Amino acid sequence: MVLDRTETRPGAAVLVLHGGRADGPGPPSTVNLPGLRMRPFSRALAAATAGRGVVLGRVRYRCRGWNGEQADAGRDALRALDELDAVLGAPVPVMLVGHSMGGRAALHAAGNARVRGVVALAPWCPAGEPVAHLRGRDLVLLHGDRDRVTAAADSWALAGRAREAGARVCALRMPGGDHAMLRDAGTWHGLTTRLVTGLLGLSPLPPAVAAGLEGGGGEPADARTVAAGG
Repeated sequence: MVLDRTETRPGAAVLVLHGGRADGPGPPSTVNLPGLRMRPFSRALAAATAGRGVVLGRVRYRCRGWNGEQADAGRDALRALDELDAVLGAPVPVMLVGHSMGGRAALHAAGNARVRGVVALAPWCPAGEPVAHLRGRDLVLLHGDRDRVTAAADSWALAGRAREAGARVCALRMPGGDHAMLRDAGTWHGLTTRLVTGLLGLSPLPPAVAAGLEGGGGEPADARTVAAGG
């Protein structure tokens, strides 16, 4: 875990998890492009939560890949939660924001008692991924319909299974969105920030997201419409 901001009286924390590869036992490169891609998200979150007692951090992986049953990124996410407790001295509610492999790692770690919810961005959701541990968690899956790296259909399938397992789930489709989240990047950054602050109770959730979490089911909502206030 790398802390970007700590607080003398923390009330919550947000950890950001970047993407990676399916396989890769070596450490991420010095110029870590997946990590750099998440910096605008961290900056937006920092601005939106300034003075609100929210600790901000990032997960630094030991390996660049998930590496099959080793689930290295998932294990690192869980380790980061333990490190957060050690730094703060007591547990606080945590939101996890993960992209691609980082989305998978965030969902993997969401069964931890500290985790209030997950915002998963273009997450890697293989068929058969466990979901029982997501019961009682708030999950928002945001995926572009032009993603050619991870499949939006896999996100929607996991959303349905997680909902059946007792999670509160909202699925959002980004029209024209690519895996790197570069098309309409401002919407990705702004909507993610609104989701995190809303799920932490620091601001109102977009109405469509609140309704989705409560009602569940149905087709994924249009993320641009949600971002515009619909």
